[in-house]
Amino acid sequence: MKITAVTATVLRLPEVTAACDGTQDTCIIQIETDAGITGIGEVDSAPTVIKAIIDAPLSHQVCNGIANALVGENPLDRESCIGSIDQALNYYGRTGAGAHAASGIDLALWDIAGKVSGKPVFELLGVPVKSRFRAYCSLLFGDTPEETEERARRYAGMGFTAIKFGWGPMGDSEENDVALVQAARRGAGGQVDILIDAGQVWDWRTALERARRFEEFGLFWLEEPLHPQDIEGYARLTEASPIPIAAGEAEALPSEFHRLIVDGGLNWVQPDPGRCGITTFAEVGRIAAENGCKVVNHSFKSGITIAASLHALSACQGTEMFEFCMSDSPLRHHLTNESFEVIDGMVSLPRGPGLGVTLNQDTINRYRLA
Repeated sequence: MKITAVTATVLRLPEVTAACDGTQDTCIIQIETDAGITGIGEVDSAPTVIKAIIDAPLSHQVCNGIANALVGENPLDRESCIGSIDQALNYYGRTGAGAHAASGIDLALWDIAGKVSGKPVFELLGVPVKSRFRAYCSLLFGDTPEETEERARRYAGMGFTAIKFGWGPMGDSEENDVALVQAARRGAGGQVDILIDAGQVWDWRTALERARRFEEFGLFWLEEPLHPQDIEGYARLTEASPIPIAAGEAEALPSEFHRLIVDGGLNWVQPDPGRCGITTFAEVGRIAAENGCKVVNHSFKSGITIAASLHALSACQGTEMFEFCMSDSPLRHHLTNESFEVIDGMVSLPRGPGLGVTLNQDTINRYRLA
């Protein structure tokens, strides 16, 4: 079997705002083969940048587009494919967007491997640690405490046992930060876990002050309070915080995750398969297990990333939670023909071959960026 084409398709809603919402646009990867099997993936990055990396023409031996590098390769030989990508990106994309693009390819290669074998990806990864995960409702803060309280009440009423609020006005002032968290707790009630994603707004001293102020609200974790590169800050914060600290969604390479887990002392690490791939996600799970850190996915995209996250998370020890994006974007809910139901607060592994999802061509046609 050989790869015959690699395509990147950018989808974008008619209106995109500055809100930290990854469901406003996306980049879909498709790998075609001479056996008639096509693998799909998704990248959570700057979509047009990813497309440029996939489509780039040859510049020279170690500066090439991913599509050029992969055509003719055996898609079942993942090691060879990744080696070809590494060489192509050597001078310009070993980290950052280049690593993100390679991660979308990784998803598509796993999808092909599953389809060829007739098995879901989680079976290719080994015996799943779990087949069902506790889904936490993931959404943005309201613009005000009152709006945040209303959202918490609404989603708690939908049966979620955990709700995460993120970004938005968090970080504007200490008074407003506390008011937002208090409102989330008040709206959700005492039986629903509350998780807070600060959105990288503080230094470690301020984050520790906030954690101490938030302690009375019984938070499940405090996520991404610091810039991803502030490893020393994370080490100081995790050592003293009364609330567990989560981070890692911005990372793509095992070495970066290792620094956060080992040197930063994280309580929860959050790999995103749309930025690190399934292969690295599983490796992060091993690093976390060896260092007493728990694993949870970061997923704020379509059903492709949700499926990839479920498969990857099934291979990880020390996991229980699953990020379940509740954005109302059509790119979140209608890009795949399959949907994922939360039943009794739980979401289950997809059972179809490969990733277990297929593309909704009507959605692609409607939102494709020309």
